[in-house]
Amino acid sequence: MPDQRQTQDGTALLERDALDLRPPPLYQVLLLNDDFTPMDFVVHVLESIFRMDEDRATRVMMAVHTEGRGICGIYTRDIAASKVEQVVNLAREHQHPLACVMEEAP
Repeated sequence: MPDQRQTQDGTALLERDALDLRPPPLYQVLLLNDDFTPMDFVVHVLESIFRMDEDRATRVMMAVHTEGRGICGIYTRDIAASKVEQVVNLAREHQHPLACVMEEAP
């Protein structure tokens, strides 16, 4: 509720309460390694869904392959969830078991 103050001429002046505004939490979208999804399909996913150029997509794909997971991007919750759904749908459409998850960014 706003605070009221009287001005010199007796009219009320409303002041806004200070709001505690924080940016929304961010989530990282991760691809997880498996032994069946072809590397070129992973690169295709990174290029088409995450709009990476070929060099960056290849680096992320290699991180997935060697480290077991790779960060595709950091987004707000709704966008991250949408990206996960797009990856899963594309992978299933091509009959690949590629897993994609989101977790709160550190």
